[in-house]
Amino acid sequence: MFLIPTVICFLAALISTPLVLLAICSNFSIRQETRFLLMGNTLVCDILYLLFYTTITICNTLNLKTPKHICVLFLFLLAVTYCGGVLTAAAMVVDTYMAVLWPLHYVSLLPATRTKKLIMLLWLCSFLSSGIAFLTLYFTQKQLPCPLEMCSLPVILLVALHGDDALKLCYILFIGIFLLCLSLILGCYIFLCYKTRETGIWKSVSSRASVTFLMHFTLLFFYFNPLILLLTDALLYMSQVIGLRTGLWVTLTICNVLIVLPKAVSPCLYGLRYRQIYNSLKLFLNLKKHRGVAPVR
Repeated sequence: MFLIPTVICFLAALISTPLVLLAICSNFSIRQETRFLLMGNTLVCDILYLLFYTTITICNTLNLKTPKHICVLFLFLLAVTYCGGVLTAAAMVVDTYMAVLWPLHYVSLLPATRTKKLIMLLWLCSFLSSGIAFLTLYFTQKQLPCPLEMCSLPVILLVALHGDDALKLCYILFIGIFLLCLSLILGCYIFLCYKTRETGIWKSVSSRASVTFLMHFTLLFFYFNPLILLLTDALLYMSQVIGLRTGLWVTLTICNVLIVLPKAVSPCLYGLRYRQIYNSLKLFLNLKKHRGVAPVR
């Protein structure tokens, strides 16, 4: 039952994400803008996360036993891609903040070359933070939290709460750090709304600025909600307010529906919202269409 929403979200992202990335990469002017480079990196992180997670979910549904090193590799890649998406989202907020508050210095502060180095730094931080988390779990936990053949992220998250205090602390801290990052992102957006309220861009509900901020707030809600529910579920389960069955169902719903949903919806929203991406993709498709028509002689 939980396989269906995961596969649907993956297929939706598999169709829309390459189109948006194609629109970004095929247009030179778009490739020179920081916001679109960061957006492209976010989409890459999201589609990779969906790919790895869908693969694990299908293997578990088919009762395929996953070797230990393959399972650890998939879990590590899930942590890297998810962390990369959150860090890139934070970088997009900083980019918007600088563009709104310091428009005259924006181009000199974040040119395309510096943005590419920033993206490489974000990937490096994602690998390092995920590696540190895995090494911490390796040295603090003597036994694996679940059998080797059960390479299921929701089950591992729930069974991890049966571990020692160090494992529980890592679990809570891991979720708390992501919640802190998303809280800072939300706070920056609220501050931007406050700083730009006198410019007149909020007078019309249907203005481009209003719709853009509404889109970002909607995506942030979809990113926030699963982590808050996951943290709440963990605290209730450790307090023995809910049982194992209820905790497992809640964790499965969060991982297989709520976490993957914004990763499938975001490329569609970005592609429809940003005029440059829409026009670039439309131009590319028209060129392909004209090239496919043979000239009449």
